[in-house]
Amino acid sequence: MLYAAPPLDGDDLRVLDEIEAMRRALRHLLRATPRWTRQLRRNLTARAIVGSNTIEGYAATVDDVEALMSGEEPLETGKRTRAELEGCRRGMTYIQALADADDDFRYDAGLLNGLHFMLQGHHLDKRPGRWRDGPAYVTSPDDPLVPAYTAPDHGDVPALMREFIEWLNEGDLDAPVHVRASMAHLNLVKIHPWKDGNGRMSRALSTLVFSREALIPPEFSSIEEWLGRGRNTHAYYQILEEMGGPHGSPERGTRPWIRFCLTAHHRQAQQAQRRFDVMSRAWTHLVEAVEETGLDERVVHALLPVFSDAKVRRTVYQQDADLSDQQAIRDIRELVSRGWLVPHGKARARYYAPGPLMDPVREEIRQSLEPYTDPYRRPR
Repeated sequence: MLYAAPPLDGDDLRVLDEIEAMRRALRHLLRATPRWTRQLRRNLTARAIVGSNTIEGYAATVDDVEALMSGEEPLETGKRTRAELEGCRRGMTYIQALADADDDFRYDAGLLNGLHFMLQGHHLDKRPGRWRDGPAYVTSPDDPLVPAYTAPDHGDVPALMREFIEWLNEGDLDAPVHVRASMAHLNLVKIHPWKDGNGRMSRALSTLVFSREALIPPEFSSIEEWLGRGRNTHAYYQILEEMGGPHGSPERGTRPWIRFCLTAHHRQAQQAQRRFDVMSRAWTHLVEAVEETGLDERVVHALLPVFSDAKVRRTVYQQDADLSDQQAIRDIRELVSRGWLVPHGKARARYYAPGPLMDPVREEIRQSLEPYTDPYRRPR
């Protein structure tokens, strides 16, 4: 038996309308394909990967994930965490490919187990890509010896997953996509079909369901960045614990879960919209500034990341601007000599941070930013 989506009230419908309005605006903007969109998409993907791994206790920086995505060595991340990051990157890449797959796309056990293997294949001792063959527990954050949740018996998993996959293909198709994605997340994490990696898989599946049905790229659909922030992670675990109690009770209402997820989608949509707007304005300001000094517009590919305090590496700039080694080296040296960038580290560990000429641009744009809003807490 699966958890059922709750009926939506007026506030829920209003929040859904607001989310969809932001997503529609974003889809329209993405169709214009500005030159810097690739950098934004990589950054959003990296933030989702960082968020998902932070939830599981593997801390990494967005800079290191972006480096891995570009084929570079991370500056700070150890081997163990790197393996987790690369698993998440493989999974997200697959989801990005499936997001606009053919109309005859269907969910099945092979797809889910394959995605699980991509995420967890570096843990061969934990049966990646196969249903678990024993009990599964979620430990309490207060005491690791106390199970906060005991998953269904492993003998029931195949039947539960058949029911779940049937629902993914045929169930609640008239429900808003945010609700379907959230219920996919909840039901999969409660079935807990694998020995490990169930949380990551549930969040990944939620992103896949949303991105396919909302027709927006997965990196703009994932709520993992928001979930990965400390206070939100605690609330995430708390609401999952409340949904069904210590052994699971699908007959219980799921409205608190849906409201939690709608809040996450609303906040993430605000952030995606904000980042698009900020990067658009930053690009325009930086192009005007560098052209006044006789530099080519292409160097803004190196300046745009440091606008947000990211660490720029010469090889990544070279890829983004599609340059030769020598041209990229000359550009970076020129940006350093003029005060746009400041170098740190040596050899392969060298990166570049914002120089003093970046300060006026950053200050001008940041002064115009408004706080994010809570969709269920309306202004008086």
